[in-house]
Amino acid sequence: MRLTTKGRFAVTAMLDLALRQGEGPVTLAGISERQKISLSYLEQLFGKLRRHALVESVRGPGGGYYLAKSLDEVAVADIIKAVDEPLDATQCGGLGNCHDEHECMTHELWITLNAKIYEYLASVKLSHLVAKQRGVGVAQLPDMKPAQRRRGVAKADVASVL
Repeated sequence: MRLTTKGRFAVTAMLDLALRQGEGPVTLAGISERQKISLSYLEQLFGKLRRHALVESVRGPGGGYYLAKSLDEVAVADIIKAVDEPLDATQCGGLGNCHDEHECMTHELWITLNAKIYEYLASVKLSHLVAKQRGVGVAQLPDMKPAQRRRGVAKADVASVL
């Protein structure tokens, strides 16, 4: 299973926006330039993010986007879900018709993996990612065992999301 560019770019753009929170509306052109993401692609993503009430826009000169919720209220899972990014490890899309119209032997394994991935991404808030970018002694990423933190698993997990 792999997260596509749609989800990665949406999370990256939201993190860019979050890092500039409080500085006034942020333009998509600015995000595009800083993150090397196509402006037209960002316009599509931000349309979806706006419809899901994650961002708000200001029109006109000096306009742009800002977060509609606090950093602690926006989870990575919310962003990915808003841009219609499927997080599904099953071959059947969760329908249970993966093997000749019946569940395959590993169906429950992949369903459980989907739930764990979603649970993890729902626990990672924009506030965690902002603090990490700013080098602030963050709040550790949730549900990480001390041994995993020492091995750098948290960094790898977050990097794979971005």
